[in-house]
Amino acid sequence: MNGAAYAADGQPVDRAAFYAIACDPSRSVVVEACAGAGKTWMLVSRILRALLDGAQPQQILAITFTRKAAGEMRERLDDWLAEFSDVRASHDQRVQALRERGLDAAQAEAMAPALGALQQRVLAQGRAVQVRTFHSWFSQLLRMAPLAALQSLGLQPGMALIENTDELRPELTRRFLRRVAQTPELDRAYRGLVGRHGRSVVQRWLDSVLERRIEIERADVHGALADSIPPVAEVFPDCCDLAHPTELLRAPGWVAVATALRDRLRPDARKTVVPVVEGLSRALAHLQEGAAELAYEAACEALLSKSTGQARGNVAGKPPEIPQLAEELLAIALRLRQHEAHHDHAALVPLARALLQEFAALKRARGLVDMPDLENLALHLLRDAEQAGWIQERLDAQLRHLLIDEFQDTSPLQWHALRPWLAAYAGAGGGASGQQPLSVFIVGDPKQSIYRFRRAEPRVFEAAARFVADALGGRRLSCDHTRRNATAVIDTLNQVFAAAADYDGFRPHTTEVAQAGEGVWRLPLTERPPRAAKPVEPADAPWRDSLTQPRHEEREHLGAQEARWVARAIAELVAQGRRPRDIQVLARKRSVLARLSDALRVLHVPHVQPAELSLLDEPEARDLVALLDVLASPGHDLSLAQALRSPVFDASDPDLIALAAEARGDAWWPALQRLAARGEAPPSLARAAPLLARWADLARQLPPHDLLDRIVDEGELMGRMLRAVPPERRGPARAVIEGLVAAALSLDGGRYATPYGFVRALRRQSPTVPALAQADAVQLLTVHGAKGLEAEVVFLLDTDPQARRPDPGALLVDWPVDQDHPARVAFVASAARRAPSLDALQADEDTQQAREELNSLYVALTRARTRLVLSAVVPHHAGPAPSWWARLHDLAAPWTPSPAAPPPVGEQAVVHTDDWAALRPPAAAGSGIAADWVAPVRQDDRLTRLGQAFHRLMQWACGPRGPALGSLDEWLETAARAAGAEFDLAPVDIAVPQAAARAVLAGPHFRPWWRDPAILWAGDEVPVDDGAAALRIDRLVQRRDPDGEPSWWVIDYKLDHAPHTQPAYREQLAAYVAAVRRLQPGERVRALLVGGDGRVHPLDASE
Repeated sequence: MNGAAYAADGQPVDRAAFYAIACDPSRSVVVEACAGAGKTWMLVSRILRALLDGAQPQQILAITFTRKAAGEMRERLDDWLAEFSDVRASHDQRVQALRERGLDAAQAEAMAPALGALQQRVLAQGRAVQVRTFHSWFSQLLRMAPLAALQSLGLQPGMALIENTDELRPELTRRFLRRVAQTPELDRAYRGLVGRHGRSVVQRWLDSVLERRIEIERADVHGALADSIPPVAEVFPDCCDLAHPTELLRAPGWVAVATALRDRLRPDARKTVVPVVEGLSRALAHLQEGAAELAYEAACEALLSKSTGQARGNVAGKPPEIPQLAEELLAIALRLRQHEAHHDHAALVPLARALLQEFAALKRARGLVDMPDLENLALHLLRDAEQAGWIQERLDAQLRHLLIDEFQDTSPLQWHALRPWLAAYAGAGGGASGQQPLSVFIVGDPKQSIYRFRRAEPRVFEAAARFVADALGGRRLSCDHTRRNATAVIDTLNQVFAAAADYDGFRPHTTEVAQAGEGVWRLPLTERPPRAAKPVEPADAPWRDSLTQPRHEEREHLGAQEARWVARAIAELVAQGRRPRDIQVLARKRSVLARLSDALRVLHVPHVQPAELSLLDEPEARDLVALLDVLASPGHDLSLAQALRSPVFDASDPDLIALAAEARGDAWWPALQRLAARGEAPPSLARAAPLLARWADLARQLPPHDLLDRIVDEGELMGRMLRAVPPERRGPARAVIEGLVAAALSLDGGRYATPYGFVRALRRQSPTVPALAQADAVQLLTVHGAKGLEAEVVFLLDTDPQARRPDPGALLVDWPVDQDHPARVAFVASAARRAPSLDALQADEDTQQAREELNSLYVALTRARTRLVLSAVVPHHAGPAPSWWARLHDLAAPWTPSPAAPPPVGEQAVVHTDDWAALRPPAAAGSGIAADWVAPVRQDDRLTRLGQAFHRLMQWACGPRGPALGSLDEWLETAARAAGAEFDLAPVDIAVPQAAARAVLAGPHFRPWWRDPAILWAGDEVPVDDGAAALRIDRLVQRRDPDGEPSWWVIDYKLDHAPHTQPAYREQLAAYVAAVRRLQPGERVRALLVGGDGRVHPLDASE
């Protein structure tokens, strides 16, 4: 199917007409485009056209959802500007590029010279196109906001943005529980909820309050929170005059029928009748005593089946009164659910308010704002009658073009923050400024909306599309033509979604790719064996040494069997010549990917999970932490055993048994020293004893980082660790060791003076290290993580998962897209106890969840360019909807991979730290880093040398031999080795300045003073004279300010993550600033501290 599928305002159009509308910056447009259609290409093309039409770079604002996507947009725009301005680009090539972007032949001919000169014109402007995330733009609004607006929301200028609030949770919990204990009403509500539902459910509710606090706060402000679950009398009028729904049992009709039934059945002694008689007797007695609730419980026991919850069907004689009475009990049960849910909700509302008030106070005390604060501020500024006009006028004066990517991931709040601003342009006006109307471009794909857990609401896309068309006179475009997938993949996609009756709105896709591709395949289904009784070992079974002989288990984790099938298939493809980098594996959960990682490791297939690694989840880090633990607490035998068994000492099981025999139940540490002193210790323990004793002594003298430095060096740790792992694991293992050593300096500013404090902080905070990038490795990704990526071959794992059980302690939110606040936010204990008034809302939530499940399938299928492979395990409990496996099974061909044996691994010698350079990747060709960088070894203090190496890396990076575009990591590898040699740093120490330089150079904060069109002049290690002494400035930059005037920036690098808090650094910068002011009288001079975490800290030049 190769015919293109383009439409404008619901009518088919050809490709030329489609791109003529989409790329025209003079009109507002909404584009719904399928996966692989080139949405980002369209957006950046529109920016290019806007610049060609005369827009200033700063008048263009592009918004997306991730920093990565924003960086890719900037990079693509920069690449195009450079490409079209290159002298090697011909006039015809520029004309063709403009034709592709919607211009006709005559227009393209006329505009081609301007395209060639566009880069020079943009650079001359001194300003860049604004490409931001939503939260980055909201942060800009925070800086623009009047003080009164901030104060009305409990904010203040200069507050720092915190992206992860987990570190605030312990203090917040203490503050909240203290307030609960001191407030009788809150204490009663909290204790009542815990008594009814348990502490875990209540904690889930409180966690939901923090996660969905925007919804709760918006609903509460508009009076919708407290009434989200109405009293039972409002839903069931027959309860109006009752204190409790069970009072309905007092109805004469029910009592009369129940009494008659009891009396008639009383002589019957059959065992199915007796419980009915006894239960009815208790119920009637409780009613006479006025205990309606106890009567209801007794009646339910008598008349309802415990297994089904319906009328008993096993009563002898099947009395017809039982269904009649049971029906009334079930009706009461509905009313009881409403009654209890209302009271639970009423108890939770004041607790939620108290928790959010304490959270706001905690952030205010620490000068912090989080992402919901920014969203709430943006909504307030752009909707508030007093503030909106002033803010909108400033925006109107600055912007002419607004472009938003991936709009299907927008939340209702984000849309309602934008809508009032855009509504000011409705009709023919120019907004609050009266200038040229804003041009709006929105692009997205509701079929790829899979971030509902992050408040994404795909229905917002339709609301925004109608608004742009109706209020702004815009056009609506749709594109169902992909440039990514082969025909076999697209045909499968079309058949799957055409057959999905519950997926409305899907239009058949076409593809630009002419090749059929390699098709869709399925691996053998991993069957679930029948349940069997737990085997019992016979009494005369031989004794089993549990240390060396595992219990034989007939069953193993079925996910591990599935992982082996997939690993074998991947190994077979690699053996056939497929590059590992061309293979992508997708799963819903990281645990599934972890099992596959184990299977691939057995077959020595290189692979990588791009997510950050938790240090304490990695075996190399756990071994080192155990070593630090035993140095801090020598009596910790388990840690000592782990340290001895690790590759650092490589003790065997017999060695540990010998040590345990020597200890005879006492501590192992003195036993180890005794064995070594007598000369009876095995070689591994004989080596360990003196090293451990020396390191234990050093642990009382050195900070954790210096101690780790000695351990790595004296224990030949790096070489021994790398020898113990297969080649494909060496890179990650090295990154983990380096990350742990670096954490000794970076964790809480390196303030821990003892191994004990450092180990406790590690376990409490569980720091992460970035996954090591590998040029040629299989990519293991979650479906959410794969969005925006593609590969030649894609494997889908776990395509027939277990049915998901609803979580207790949930929150239901009803936020209509046409309202700026939720209509309802309801606390729900469980599905079985949900209020009937929420049934329609829950049904809608279930529909949206089912839609998102199919959206996830769509995203997963469209990652594959040529081949798609699926695997599954038979679930124990299948879900109600067809699984991915069921939808794809008949469309996929069977594939049974051949058995794969792990390749032979030759004997490897111990890798000593002297061989470190041989393990590093070679320098990239043409990196420009020469051997003459290496200077004579200096004898400065070690911490000083770390700082000097960081300064040297920054000096080289900012100089003419700095990294080329896209080669930062390779450049840093080579440069760090050179800097380490210059300042005599151990290999493990090199990681510290290298990580700091990467954080600065790869992050967005330092770029305006490094590679930015606004820079007029820059120098590194600049000597200046303050009249008393010669000074040397790390970096001096002259750049053009937003108002067009130049200013000087004095920049100083510090490894410290918070250098702006150190008075000595401020005094040092003040001297530099004074010297530059004397040399450049009358010009602006400003100061900037650059920390080792990549953040920059502008300082008041007067400080």
